[in-house]
Amino acid sequence: MSIKSKLIYFFKMIFPCSFLELGIFFFFITAYGIFGTYLAQHYKIVFDSRIPWDAYFSFDNKAIVMTGGSFERHPLSWYFFNWIREFIFLFTKGKTGMEFRLFLVWISNILVSLSIIQVYKYLKNILQTPTAINLILVLFFSLFSTCILLSFTPETYTYTLFFLTAFNYYSAEKIKKDGKISGLSLILGTTIVGGLTVTNIVKIFIPVLFEKNWLKNWKNFGLTALKVAIPCVIFVLLYLNRINFKYENILSKSGEQYEKFSNVNSTPIWDMIYSYFLGGNILLPSFFIREKHNMQGFYYKALFMDVYSSFVPYFFISLLLAFVLWSYFKNFKNKLVQILMISFGIDILIHCVFRFGLHTSYIYGGHFVFVYPLLLGYLFKTYKKMPKMLSFLACSFIVMTVYLGMNNIYRMIEFYDFVTRYY
Repeated sequence: MSIKSKLIYFFKMIFPCSFLELGIFFFFITAYGIFGTYLAQHYKIVFDSRIPWDAYFSFDNKAIVMTGGSFERHPLSWYFFNWIREFIFLFTKGKTGMEFRLFLVWISNILVSLSIIQVYKYLKNILQTPTAINLILVLFFSLFSTCILLSFTPETYTYTLFFLTAFNYYSAEKIKKDGKISGLSLILGTTIVGGLTVTNIVKIFIPVLFEKNWLKNWKNFGLTALKVAIPCVIFVLLYLNRINFKYENILSKSGEQYEKFSNVNSTPIWDMIYSYFLGGNILLPSFFIREKHNMQGFYYKALFMDVYSSFVPYFFISLLLAFVLWSYFKNFKNKLVQILMISFGIDILIHCVFRFGLHTSYIYGGHFVFVYPLLLGYLFKTYKKMPKMLSFLACSFIVMTVYLGMNNIYRMIEFYDFVTRYY
């Protein structure tokens, strides 16, 4: 494939390339943009130079934008956010006021809207499910709390959501056609996705396990191993260069982070898994406010998610999980389904088994929430020749979408009230 053909393929993969896809993109960029623009113009919560972290839901907006975050969890994000920040400063003359916040919000908005396009392309091109079903699932996904919050939040999760959805779509196309994941794609994937959040680097190599014939003989195995090893070596060298080759800092800092974010016992583990990891990324619970300070004498109000307080949200998340597991077991032999579930399993292992950041796992949705609509798409595909079952599934998700939208819009009104009072 020529360089020109590769560029055309890249742009067709990333951006809308049909009238319907353009319509979907502009619909969501407008819907998210209205709220985000108003928030950036009139309030400081998106970026306040006095607040380093945790203004809302433990997002570290200022720290991420200005420094890229901690090197042990976000090893290369400093480079990534440095050029974004400097690019915006060209238009704001180095100031971090309203114009600066607008740029940050609209970059987030565009990326989340493009992530939705990636999900739609996967459903349309990989699963080839009916357009009506695709639109239901895309609307359902767009109402997830992760998508709503990240649409105006400058964070690593916003960018990770986009890069992971794009890589999953790209790798699914390759695997479906019995093709190979290119070495360049693996290098870019490890550098960008792993550079933003180091634990996600494993997800880049999962599709390689499902490539055809890589275990057929020693030559194929060796070439595949080399294709994996080269991106890993490049990533490690870039990581060590970032910390001036003081590799001992990685272990010490990582240990500190694990102790800090894994030993929170204020809420039962099962409820944190349900309300935060499984639920908070999709269906917003109620909120509570804490007073915090920036270590320099400035006190401010911070908003956090609470656990669910009624039966209905628990039932909603249980029902959604039941549909996802139903899809998984019905399509157990499908390697593309296994790729999605193994990827999701990595997050389950990190947050639910090892309990890293479980008490605030509602912020990690950008790493895995796109798995839900894709696995649900496989469920619809399974029953595409059974009209009654298809109707049952469609009606179920229309009702769930209505409830999800009503709940999350109501909670965002509460969020707006908090911002109005304090920011």
